[in-house]
Amino acid sequence: MDLFEHQAKELFAEYGVPVPAGKIAKTPEEARAIAEELAAAGTSRVVVKAQVKAGGRGKAGGVKLADSPADAEDKARQILGMDIKGHTVHKVLVEEASAIAQEYYFSFLLDRANRTFLSICSVEGGMEIEEVAATKPDAVAQIPIAALDGVDRAKAREIATAGRLPQEAIEGAAELIERLWAVFVDEDATLVEVNPLILTKDGQVKALDGKVTLDENAAFRQAEHEALEDSAAADPLEAKAKAKDLNYVKLDGSVGIIGNGAGLVMSTLDVVAYAGEQFGGQKPANFLDIGGGASAEVMANGMEIVLGDPAVKSVFINVFGGITSGDAVANGIVQAVKLLGERGETVDRPIVVRLDGNNAEEGRRILNEAGISVLEQVDTMDEAARRAAELASAGV
Repeated sequence: MDLFEHQAKELFAEYGVPVPAGKIAKTPEEARAIAEELAAAGTSRVVVKAQVKAGGRGKAGGVKLADSPADAEDKARQILGMDIKGHTVHKVLVEEASAIAQEYYFSFLLDRANRTFLSICSVEGGMEIEEVAATKPDAVAQIPIAALDGVDRAKAREIATAGRLPQEAIEGAAELIERLWAVFVDEDATLVEVNPLILTKDGQVKALDGKVTLDENAAFRQAEHEALEDSAAADPLEAKAKAKDLNYVKLDGSVGIIGNGAGLVMSTLDVVAYAGEQFGGQKPANFLDIGGGASAEVMANGMEIVLGDPAVKSVFINVFGGITSGDAVANGIVQAVKLLGERGETVDRPIVVRLDGNNAEEGRRILNEAGISVLEQVDTMDEAARRAAELASAGV
């Protein structure tokens, strides 16, 4: 889960990481009121920053300096409602302007390739780290972090020094880096990034920006993270699926996909996309893994989610009977259609089923005898994908 900048900074502040004072505004009038509050505290200039989960906000005009509360209101009016890389700006962060002497880059991240953690530090901040790495590779230090050792003050100094930060910034940066490590570990993050990390003209080191990605697999021990979710921006079908404990991701195609097991579903997406090229470019409409079980309720919930997408023109149910046998899967599908009918959900789009594995023959017999008019069975995954794409094309 990616956090908004203001959420990242609020998290940083809880761990003692210095950040500029600021608050969130959802209207131009609120932005003015916040600027007036900061002015009363001695800060006349503020920065109005679009809050979207996308980079390049400054280049897109989503970050503006304001010289007065009235100017802050005007700048907020310009930014609110903007589209930045497909994200609509619904709120802005109004914070005190900082007297910047120098800008640096810093991050902790999960290094999946080497199965460890990594810190990246650079004296060149304020721009994309990929650009810095390409143009000035010597200015980017990458320091592996051993999980059992972590980051203490000495290690933090080593990182800051390797990043070529000047002597006057080393101690302040080391203290901040040590605290950011605590954020990274305690909050189960996969990324903690500050760009830019700044040295102010009075010698302070602060996090002027913040980007944090939290590991959703750790949600069971991070209950408070639920409050950080951007429910307003979530896809309604994805939110509904999450409430039903289904692994669902909406895509932009027309063939609804239901499968058991992430690997099988990923393979199904590939074969449907390939088969769809023959039928006007039909593509998968979603990823939906119902897991190892295929009970009537789970199958009904899955079908309800998939059929709730108006873009879906056909459904491909691809199930391999393993622990759950084929006859149980087939009964689950039959009962799911019945349950949906009882819920007032008419199953009127074509459904292609490929059932294989444990007791699959009995499962196919059950489906044949059920006499579901919109359902047809195909023996192989490739042929079933082709048929689902064909039916989707006919329904467009």
